[in-house]
Amino acid sequence: MATSLLWASRVASRLRISVAQRGFSSVVLKDLKYADSHEWVKIDGNKATFGITDHAQDHLGDVVYVELPDLGRSVTQGESFGAVESVKATSDINSPVSGTVVEVNEKLTESPGLVNTSPYEEGWIIKVDLSDAGEAKNLMDSDKYSKFCEEEDAKH
Repeated sequence: MATSLLWASRVASRLRISVAQRGFSSVVLKDLKYADSHEWVKIDGNKATFGITDHAQDHLGDVVYVELPDLGRSVTQGESFGAVESVKATSDINSPVSGTVVEVNEKLTESPGLVNTSPYEEGWIIKVDLSDAGEAKNLMDSDKYSKFCEEEDAKH
C-alpha cells in the first residue's frame, strides 16, 4: 500500500497534479487557480479559460446539461454565468474572474459528460478576455484548494 501511494505521488508530481495523502482524491492541477465555489481558471496573458473542478463534478455526479452564456456577455468574479445540471442536482457556475466571453465550449451542448470525464481539458466551459488580471490574487493555488476541499469534505 505504501509503495503504491509513493508511486502515485511520484507520477502525480510528474503530471503536475497534487495528491493529498489523506482521504481527498480529486485531481487538482498545479498550474491553475481555484475559487471556493469549485471553479478553476487558467490564465494565459489577457485570456482565461475556466470550468468546474474535478472535485465539483465528482460531487455533482453525471452531468446531463450545461447552460452556456452568450458570446460577448460580461462575467463578474464571484457571480453566476451559467449552470450545470446533473442527475443529482443543478448548480450555478460562478465566474472565478471578470471579463468578456469570447468562446464557449460548444461540445458541451452535445456531450455535457465531458465535464465529468475531462473537467480540465475537453470539459472547459468558457474563455474570456480578462478585465482585471489582478483578480486572480483572490483565488486559491492548488495546495490551498486541496486543503479547502479536504476541510469541506470533513464537515459532511
